[in-house]
Amino acid sequence: MYAIFFKRLIDIIISLSVLIVLSPIIIIVAFILFFVNKTQPFFFQERPGLHQKKICIVKFKSMNDQKDVAGNLLPDVKRITKFGNFIRKTSLDELPQLFNVLKGDMSLIGPRPLLFKYIPLFNEEQNRRHEVKPGITGWAQVNGRNSIRWNEKFMYDVYYVDHLSFALDMKIIWLTVKKVFNGDGVNQSDARPMMPFDGTN
Repeated sequence: MYAIFFKRLIDIIISLSVLIVLSPIIIIVAFILFFVNKTQPFFFQERPGLHQKKICIVKFKSMNDQKDVAGNLLPDVKRITKFGNFIRKTSLDELPQLFNVLKGDMSLIGPRPLLFKYIPLFNEEQNRRHEVKPGITGWAQVNGRNSIRWNEKFMYDVYYVDHLSFALDMKIIWLTVKKVFNGDGVNQSDARPMMPFDGTN
């Protein structure tokens, strides 16, 4: 009953409440990014959602669009701005995904939506992470995020699929808030970059 009805109701109530309360911050961040990046403040990308259905996630854009003399985008590390690095470390770049939650493409809690290019690399067990909606934060994020290997992350994701409950979701929300306020966050960082998944690590 929780997974079918109450989880969605909680997603709507919490995401809408947070969007209303933090709307001034969201507007300020968008305004600053518009001038810092000299382009739109939002980043859109297609990711696999529930049952690998295509969804379009939205985040704050932490990198600019600077290119080299050949017209190719510079490496990520050279395009991320100081303010972009700040919103990553504080997880503010994730706030626009609350609109994905309201739309129903994502949940507050669930396995993080990765890239479509990784799907052929998943084994049958790892692919089970798509049996639930992807989330803004999840069991893997509060258990190490970039300090653990991909296989461990997928083990946490599948554990969440098998043990999805109100109690586990509340625990993940509490641990996520705790990490963010401790400055650890649930996001990628320069100190702990997320290496591409190659199907083995």
